[in-house]
Amino acid sequence: MINEQIRDREVRLVGEDGEQLGIVPIKEAQQKAQDAGLDLVKIAPTAKPPVCKIIDYGKYKYELGRKEKEAKKKQKMIDIKEVRLSPNIDTNDLNTKVGAARKFLSKGDKVKVTLRFRGREMAHMGSSKHILDEFAQSLSDIATVEKVPKIEGRSMTMFLTEKR
Repeated sequence: MINEQIRDREVRLVGEDGEQLGIVPIKEAQQKAQDAGLDLVKIAPTAKPPVCKIIDYGKYKYELGRKEKEAKKKQKMIDIKEVRLSPNIDTNDLNTKVGAARKFLSKGDKVKVTLRFRGREMAHMGSSKHILDEFAQSLSDIATVEKVPKIEGRSMTMFLTEKR
């Protein structure tokens, strides 16, 4: 809330350079802000009495927006990349998939390793766990297992993340 939108009788006033001006009636606070050529902005509406500050509202909004953008820029979106395997995968194919997973992990993404079963392969789900263990072992220098291999329907999944 700014200027005439403030409906409280009296407010705790903070000057433009941050000094406390005490508790004053709203009319006096608005007059001081107008004399300074600035806006009266309510910065703590829940306080008793509410805290208002004499500042340039446009500049204040701009600074808030800039801080928000700066915070957003520093965030890192972590994607989950998936690597699909089958139970009868050969060692060279497995090494190719390991290389792809290594590239994803080095970029900072998480890797979901899925071992998919089709038809008669479903009967040997338990004996295929060693493929995921091998996969994790070959990436153990740069990755840790976040979620251990777990069977979900027709597939077995495991999550890997980059070591900190």
